[in-house]
Amino acid sequence: MKFIFVFFLTVLLQQFVLCQIKLPRLVSDGMILQRDSKLNIWGWAGPNEKVTIVFKNKTFKTTANVNGEWSTVLPAQKAGGPYEMIFKASNEIKLTDILLGDVWICSGQSNMELPMDRVKYKYADEIATADNTNIRQFLVPDKYDFNEAKKDVDAGAWLSVNKKNIGEFSAVAYFFAKELYAKHKVPVGLINASLGGSPAEAWISEEALKKFPAYYDEVQKFKNAELIKTIEAKDKNVSDGWYKKLNETDEGYKQSWRSDNCNDGEWKQMKIPGYWADADAGLSNGVVWFRKEFTVPASMVGKIVKVELGRIVDADSVFINENFVGTTGYQYPPRRYIIPATILHEGKNSMVVRVVSNSGKGGFVLDKRYQITSASDTISLKGLWKYKMGATMDPLPGQTFIRWKPVGLYNAMIAPLKNYVIKGVIWYQGESNAGRPNDYKQLMQTLIEDWRAKWGLPLLPFITVQLTNFMEVKSTPQESNWATLRQQQLNTLLVPNTGMAVAIDAGDWNDIHPENKKDIGYRLALQAEYLAYGNKKIVYSGPLYKSMKVDANKIIINFTNTGKGLIVKNGDALKQFAIAGADKKFVWASAIIKNNTVIVWNDAVKDPVAVRYAWADNPEGANLYNAEGLPASPFSTEKNKTVYWPLLLTK
Repeated sequence: MKFIFVFFLTVLLQQFVLCQIKLPRLVSDGMILQRDSKLNIWGWAGPNEKVTIVFKNKTFKTTANVNGEWSTVLPAQKAGGPYEMIFKASNEIKLTDILLGDVWICSGQSNMELPMDRVKYKYADEIATADNTNIRQFLVPDKYDFNEAKKDVDAGAWLSVNKKNIGEFSAVAYFFAKELYAKHKVPVGLINASLGGSPAEAWISEEALKKFPAYYDEVQKFKNAELIKTIEAKDKNVSDGWYKKLNETDEGYKQSWRSDNCNDGEWKQMKIPGYWADADAGLSNGVVWFRKEFTVPASMVGKIVKVELGRIVDADSVFINENFVGTTGYQYPPRRYIIPATILHEGKNSMVVRVVSNSGKGGFVLDKRYQITSASDTISLKGLWKYKMGATMDPLPGQTFIRWKPVGLYNAMIAPLKNYVIKGVIWYQGESNAGRPNDYKQLMQTLIEDWRAKWGLPLLPFITVQLTNFMEVKSTPQESNWATLRQQQLNTLLVPNTGMAVAIDAGDWNDIHPENKKDIGYRLALQAEYLAYGNKKIVYSGPLYKSMKVDANKIIINFTNTGKGLIVKNGDALKQFAIAGADKKFVWASAIIKNNTVIVWNDAVKDPVAVRYAWADNPEGANLYNAEGLPASPFSTEKNKTVYWPLLLTK
């Protein structure tokens, strides 16, 4: 009898648990709901269970279907709060601190993902004064799934802007939200669904991706969980084996080159910053040890100071006076380490940096800060360092980044959000598609239409960030994948109700993750003012190419978004214009502003057919702006490059 009683009690408890209301992660304490729109509220309960929702003293009733899924629609609400929302069935859930405002999806790759913590030195004042409960972020966990579109995310919570949380906020999204809040004084919710390195095709649903057979076939391949396990195990074994051999053969470890007693008399010298491929060591991978002596003044002793070592390719470990002070495992983050107060002493001190290069050119990235600083003193670390190869290795084979494969991020990071009513989307991505730029416009048009269909919002505002200036400056006009992709981003403006923040002046030539995120956020907010908030009187963009006309040996360029007029910024002459004749060989051109057009020519090109502006990875000095201070988008007038100029007039 006792066994039977326990059995039935267990069954009853299981049924009770199954019948309880469960809410999606997004529908939680502190959420911001979209104002002035009918609101979808959804969740799970027992099959056919009745669910009651109480919000702002009004009651709404619904019933779960046979699968336990339920949803209801609340009438549109004005901005405000905080409010409570109560859910009742066989259990009761109370949500608190709910605001009504504007909700934006913030998606893309690392430049959207990059948090305020990564730019805390550039924006120290912003972080020190961060305190606004009306700006909140929900950070979607980085997950992928190739087999099904998920109905919920695994984790996440709504966090308000304060000194504790600000470091987790997307920097671009935070500055975007701050601009919107300053303008409208309405709560802003940011749903941050972004992942570093991700290509556009990873964010498109399987159904929509059918028009791209190669990507679609790749999805089918990676539905095989055993294949994924095999690839991951192989990659791990290769990587583990490479680093194991590296550490076992590293003479610097064996002979303790971090020690102050290390005999470096026969070590070679190299100028830092720089790459050892450009020094006597030549192009090689493995580990190189660097040593430098520096003099510390008495005023710096006994204080906590920081060391900045720019960026290092690929990984580093830093020792000062034999003491370990910091390490970074990959090339992109800035190297900033705290030196404890007990480590430095007056007079001569030593620094040792162990650098691991797993492929390509290893070393110290140029044009960055290399220094030790306190509140009152700075010690430069640039100049000659001693160096010695600790171990030489073959390049580490590249791994398969499965999480970046098509569809996976859509299924796990976007599909669970589609019931949540939003104001619009901001999108910062493209670097990972720059190696194959020619299908990017079609990919982005598909993605935008896909998301709009899933949200049931045919004109959902969708605002992108054009690629910044990046990589070394070239002295002559030439082809560029980054320029081609920027043109594809410009072409995407053919999709109705889309916008683009031009960022050609906001990058760093030596950093794919530029720190200037404030200007990007501001320009995104300008686009939002026009597209999503209906302010049609503002100048929301820099000049965009409209049309061209050949006049003898000159080409006259017309633009939209000229505002109060075209201007030359930083100098007297326009730069980065190139012109070509029928042979399509581009040469630098003269260019002047006249009657709000730009006239372009080169006396050596008698019959010009095309013009390019800022057509380079890093078009240094590009200086065509409107009087409102917004930069012109790079462009090409070639018909094989653009579908934008002949169709813009009929948009």
